[in-house]
This record gives sequence, structure tokens and C-alpha cells, in this order.
Amino acid sequence: MTISIIRFWQKGWIETLYLEPSFHFSFYGFEWVKPLGDYTYLIFLVCAISAFLVGIGYKYYLSIILFFLSFTYIELMDKTTYLNHYYFISILSFLMIFLPCNARFSVDNLINKKKYTFIPRWNVDSIKFLLAIVYFYAGLAKINSDWLLNAQPLKIWLTSNYDLPIIGNTLMQQEWFHYMMSWSGMFYDLSIPFLLIYKRTRIYAFLLVLFFHLFTAVLFPIGMFPYIMIIASIIFFEAETHKKILKKISIIINLSAIKSLITENKYFTYKNEKFALFIVTIFLIFQITFPFRNIFYPGELFWNEQGYRFSWRVMLIEKKGYSNFKIVNGESKESFYVMNDKFLTEFQERQMSFQPDFIIEYAHYLGNYYTEKGVNKVKVYVDSYVTLNGRINKRLIDPNTDLMKEKRGFKNKEWILPLNEKIKGF
Repeated sequence: MTISIIRFWQKGWIETLYLEPSFHFSFYGFEWVKPLGDYTYLIFLVCAISAFLVGIGYKYYLSIILFFLSFTYIELMDKTTYLNHYYFISILSFLMIFLPCNARFSVDNLINKKKYTFIPRWNVDSIKFLLAIVYFYAGLAKINSDWLLNAQPLKIWLTSNYDLPIIGNTLMQQEWFHYMMSWSGMFYDLSIPFLLIYKRTRIYAFLLVLFFHLFTAVLFPIGMFPYIMIIASIIFFEAETHKKILKKISIIINLSAIKSLITENKYFTYKNEKFALFIVTIFLIFQITFPFRNIFYPGELFWNEQGYRFSWRVMLIEKKGYSNFKIVNGESKESFYVMNDKFLTEFQERQMSFQPDFIIEYAHYLGNYYTEKGVNKVKVYVDSYVTLNGRINKRLIDPNTDLMKEKRGFKNKEWILPLNEKIKGF
């Protein structure tokens, strides 16, 4: 994560994503989380430093709390940047607040000279369980008719990789390869947690993790996610495997401190273990149930996206849209259309154009903006067309609905027009 934050900074994304836009899309209930002007750089600095300190295990508990707060604040500043693996980092760092991750092989341990060897098994198992949820739920989500029966959206994405050396104009253009990738991706996500847990298949499963994530890193621009999952998967190996690796490292760089830590046999004294176990249990129950909240909404999930985020539905949809907003003066009935690039960056406009919760928030912003400009009793309508996984464009939003009268929230958005097609699956 230290590398990730530095990479983010160097690419200039802090400025282009958080400082340049005049308007930021917010998560419902977190509208108060906004970029802080030039002080936004300070948040990223705190995040990078705290990530590094967590990595070496110095002032661990303070560092992990600072990392969780700073990283989560960054992710909440603009919904446009949401990615599944950013959410994963936030919840994993929250979990780590309640785990003694500095009990061994940390600067804290060397300073305190406690040299613990054993910690409660549930500490490690809770991280394994969270990783298993991510993989298994991603696999469940792939059991749908678009992914398995139509190879969508992989068929769209893979054919666009024609510039890849050797395979770009061959494999990437073959329909059988699209289906093979779809089905193998589903089986991989469903099975890999169990293959990593089972000792006899663990090494083969880890090699599969390496291949799968490095291959997807070549095919798709998904940033640090493949490398995060590769490193995280090491947690499934037994303590003896880690000890062997550390012994070899200690021989190479002659770290006597590491050697002594390996040979010590001391149990970690856990303060407030029952409280920590209670919080972690509640946290994991939430992670098990929260992804299924979409069952409380009617209609097609991939279309209306009500309950889509935070559910490990990774790379399942390819949507593009066009949303044209009309402002109406409620008194004079005069109207005009909005140029979206006056208020949004290209990236924001692209994300807004096909996501209903973005559209309603932007409509309210436009309504408030033009109210301040003197337009009386503002009404906001949108003409919105969206294509989903290669389908023909269809209207997404009821064009006769005044969006200023509609509220943001968790209630069903009745102003979203139905897809009138069932995508079968989870």
C-alpha cells in the first residue's frame, strides 16, 4: 500500500481526481467527506507513512488506525474512484486493528524484546476467512447467464486487446477462448479458497494464484489488485513455511534478531481478547450477509445497480451511457440543456452516465446550482440511454420524472426504468 499511494501520487491522480473537479460524488451518509484542497496531499502523506509503519510493525496500533482512517477517508472523498480492491483494503485494515500483527517479526517486538511465538489461531483464520469471502463471492457472482452463456463482458474486453504481442490477434479474437476464460474464472474464484486451505493442494493453488493474477494484470488495467491478492494469499501457508523463509532471509542478511525470534517459544498475552473476538465475529457476519442486500430490490441488479457495490461482483458488467439533463423553470416553463463538461471531468461524466445513484446526486447538484442562479422552482429531467454487456441502448431513467422531487437513499428507485430482461444467476 505504501507503493500504491506513492504510485497514485506520482501519476498526478490526487490533483486530477480530487482537486480539479468542482463537484464530487459522495456515498450516501458520507456527504461530509470531501477533499481538503491542498491539505488533501497531507491525507495521502499520512496514509503512505502509516502504511509503511504497519509494514515494519512500528507503533503498530497507532499506525493501523491512522492507515484505516486516512485510506478510508480517501476512498469516501469521491465515489467515482470506487473499486472492489480499495474496499477490500479498507475492511482488511479495520480487521487488523483488532489483531496483534506486531506480535512477531516487527520493530515493536524487537524494541520490547518480548519475542512471542504463538498467537491465537483465530487471528490468522479471520484474515483467511475474509480472503475466502472475497474469492468465493466473486465466483458466485459469475454464475449468471451473461458471464457463462454469453461470455459477457469478457467477449468485449478480450477482443479489444488486439495489440497484445502474439496472442492479441489470435487467442483474444477467438470465441472459444472467451468462453474458456469466463468458465475458468468462475471455477477459479469458487475453488481457490478451498485449494489454499487444503495442505496437499496449497502449493499448486498458490502457483495458480500467481498465474491467474499476473495474467489478468496483463489483460486488464486494474492497478495493484493482482499484486495485493498474490501477497495476501501467503497467509494460507502454515507457520513452519514462514519460519523456513525467515531463516533463509536471516542467513542471507545475518540478522541475529530474526534468528532468536524463530527459536523462542512464548505465548502472546492478549489484552481484551474476548472483546476483540466479539468485534471480529460481528464484522465477519456483516461481511457474509451485506453482499446479498440486493435481494430486497426488484429488477435486474446489473441494470439498476441497487446493492451492487461492496458485494464482490468483480468485472461483471460493461456499461456505457449518455445522460442529457434538462433544467426547467417551474414558473415560466422555460427550459435549457446542461453541458455536463461544465461541471464534471471526463472521468466523472463517464461514470455518471450509466449509474442511477450518480445521476440523482448530480441532478440535485444541478437543481441547487441553478436555484442559486435565479431559476425559480427548478425541475430537473434527464434523457438517459445505457448499453449493458453489448445490448442495444435502452432508456435507464424515466424522462418524465422530476429528479428534484426524488430523494437519495436506500429505498427502491422507482424512477429507474426496467431492463425487461432477466439475467439469470446469483
